[in-house]
Amino acid sequence: MGTLISSEDRIFIAGHRGMAGGAISRALQRAGYSKQLLFDRAALDLEDSSSVNAFFQAERPDVVVLAAAKVGGILANSTYPADFLLANLVIQTNVIRAAYECGARRLLFLGSSCIYPKLAEQPIREESLLTGSLEPTNEWYAVAKIAGLKLCHALRVQHGFDAISLMPTNLYGPGDNYHATDSHVVAALIRRFDEAVTAGSKSVRCWGSGAPLREFLHADDLGEASVFALENWFPVEGDPQFLNVGTGTDISIKELAEAVARATGFSGEIIWDASKPDGTPKKQLDVSRLASLGWTARIPLEEGLVSTVALFREQLKQQLVRL
Repeated sequence: MGTLISSEDRIFIAGHRGMAGGAISRALQRAGYSKQLLFDRAALDLEDSSSVNAFFQAERPDVVVLAAAKVGGILANSTYPADFLLANLVIQTNVIRAAYECGARRLLFLGSSCIYPKLAEQPIREESLLTGSLEPTNEWYAVAKIAGLKLCHALRVQHGFDAISLMPTNLYGPGDNYHATDSHVVAALIRRFDEAVTAGSKSVRCWGSGAPLREFLHADDLGEASVFALENWFPVEGDPQFLNVGTGTDISIKELAEAVARATGFSGEIIWDASKPDGTPKKQLDVSRLASLGWTARIPLEEGLVSTVALFREQLKQQLVRL
């Protein structure tokens, strides 16, 4: 079988201004896929089914990448459960259904590793889905993502619609959100340690015990994995209809904080606030299926953190970072 997408394809990237969608757009551009349909929320509200249907009827994209989502960290997920569940269910349903009904040839849906049970056997294989209870601090987002990948699978089974899904681990890198209350862990740590360096602080306080183990993938690696999957992966019946994407290795949050401290130049004390929630104790993906197809991550964490801190500081100077 030749490549499953073509440089002549018109590719709609939903969520191209986000970290994941932006990385996929850049990777597609590097690979020669220049016919991209990029619309921001002002031009196309993905929560408005009438607007989504009108867009698909008018543009008829050949390939669709669904990277748009309402995302946030532990605090945001815990504080706004209905918002996370409703917004993501609506966005996914609108885009996936319209892509199918308007004849898109391929669709790539981006899920999240939070779909897996809190106490899944490590490293987590694709077969672990729906084998146990979810982590309560992000279950609303996880339920929406599970619904999205199951919708893709259902359309493949019932109608032969070529919809595939990738489950990336925790992302960081260009396009991350550094907001004080709804950022993910790497962005939150970069902001906190950079502010400490600027202020000359002698200590930085971090949430939790620092003991949980997490895996971190640079956004540009996800971009490359997405292009690889679009070009090469066609799941067959009986196989998982989604693939894990990650590095296959994890580190403790304590080690991550120390790495961010080095990347920012902070040399003071790190204080851990154990009264704050830790979340899932360990979350490491089994990435052997994607590796067996020929793709592995290439950006080491330390290297990725240094470049991300440099980009954050440059964008901070230009007032391009949402704080």
